[in-house]
Amino acid sequence: MSQIRILTIGDVVGPAALEKLSTALFPLKNEYKADFVVVNGENAAPGNGIDVPSAKTLLFSGTDVITTGNHIWQKKDIRDFLCDSEQIIRPANFPPSCPGAGYTVRDCLGWRVLVINVMGTIYMEALESPFAAVDRILERERGRYDLAILDIHAEATSEKIALGHYFDGRISVIIGTHTHVPTADLRILPGGSGYITDLGMVGPEESVLGIKTDIIIEKLTTKMPVRFEVADGPLMLCGACFTFDTEKKCVTEVQQIIRRYP
Repeated sequence: MSQIRILTIGDVVGPAALEKLSTALFPLKNEYKADFVVVNGENAAPGNGIDVPSAKTLLFSGTDVITTGNHIWQKKDIRDFLCDSEQIIRPANFPPSCPGAGYTVRDCLGWRVLVINVMGTIYMEALESPFAAVDRILERERGRYDLAILDIHAEATSEKIALGHYFDGRISVIIGTHTHVPTADLRILPGGSGYITDLGMVGPEESVLGIKTDIIIEKLTTKMPVRFEVADGPLMLCGACFTFDTEKKCVTEVQQIIRRYP
């Protein structure tokens, strides 16, 4: 085996997006000859967050590891599932007393894949530094993995780019999530890491980050509280595929994925 192909999918927003991904994921895996799949599922449940049924749907549909983010605690039933399953992780820089783990090591064709999830701290919750959290995990797991994947769930592009360069050459695949808009900077960094600032989302295209447009306009123009509702209509699916060379120990090819469904 000379290469491993890693398929990564951006934030899943709402039940309709979850249903579409559940039918589209296996064909995507076949098309890109993917060996390992990481999906950010933190908004897959009705309303907000991720619950056990939506997590199980993602896993049954071919996801190897589910990453999450700031909405991980919205559904209480997910807390026990985080402790019971090694296929779903929450941001590692939450306090260690929180349920679940911030990373996992999974097998892929005999190779040990370390998947880490962190949250940014610029314009977001005041958590531990993601730099320090990931450094600690890499040191703790030294010698126990063959390649690593990092999902940076963050608001600020500067923070994600800085983390990308900081871990370039030490983490093979570095993906950004959270802002729901796919960025145009998919590339291989100088140290051989595959990188993108934001994968985008799986969700309704005619929306504001997946939410009904009129609701967001009302909030921004009136400054009054509103209740968010996931938009209807055609869906888009955003992600990226990274080819990791097992002999060179680096990413050699990156492909952006943007699909639209009527």
